[in-house]
Amino acid sequence: MTRLTITSLSLAVLLLTTACGTTVQPGQRGLFWRPFSEGLSTQPVKDGYYWRAPWNDVYRYDIRWQSFTEDIDALSADDLQVLIKAAIILRPIPEELYFLNQEVGADYYPRIVKPQFMATVRSVVSGYNMVTVPEKSAEIASKVQAVVVEKLKGRHLEIQSVALADVDFPPIVLHAIEQKQAKEQEKEQKEFELTIATKDAEIARTRAKGEGDAIRIRADGEAEGTRIRAIGQAQAQETITKTLTPAYLQYKLYDSPNSKLILLPDQLKAPILINPGEPPSGVR
Repeated sequence: MTRLTITSLSLAVLLLTTACGTTVQPGQRGLFWRPFSEGLSTQPVKDGYYWRAPWNDVYRYDIRWQSFTEDIDALSADDLQVLIKAAIILRPIPEELYFLNQEVGADYYPRIVKPQFMATVRSVVSGYNMVTVPEKSAEIASKVQAVVVEKLKGRHLEIQSVALADVDFPPIVLHAIEQKQAKEQEKEQKEFELTIATKDAEIARTRAKGEGDAIRIRADGEAEGTRIRAIGQAQAQETITKTLTPAYLQYKLYDSPNSKLILLPDQLKAPILINPGEPPSGVR
């Protein structure tokens, strides 16, 4: 055998070996498919290089955690549209790759996960009012994960988490929200002003009542004082009246230095005036 023939055979064997080999990458598991013998192997192989016959094959599965993100439009409980970017992290269960391949296949996400995931997000969001979806995103994601895990039970997949990465609203909805918030702020301002006005009116009524009470108290006091003074004056007048006897009045008349005594004898036609304070005429 010539040297050229040996070289050619070596190259042919090398090419045949390379062409019929399969590499399972780290983070992957493989299932051998031998159609003319045992068929699909039930035990997955780990990462490495595997030679195979040209008519055989190896189905490779990534068993690392993988994230899938979907843009989902949903209707809230108040029939308003909500745009949600939702993500789900999952992987195949390594020990169940044989059953996954038999029942679903390598395209398990678009076939069974995606439809169920999107339907569940829409269903859960429909139980919340639109304005509460952003603040309740963690709660919604937890509910979605619980439902998806239950729906995919027995499908040989493991769900790690679900998250709502972003929540948005259509422009027309945002405009409606802004108008509603403006109306609510205006209403709150009106209510605040009404409360202040009510308080001011209450203060004014209290002040007026206090002033009225003070006026009534002063008036009552003045009336009482007038009544007491009148009673005192009446009592004094009564006392004076009782003491003003005719004899006392004559005495006071005579006792006064300015008084003049008028004698009216019964037989005289003219009165005789006598000034008690002056001596009689001719007397020194």
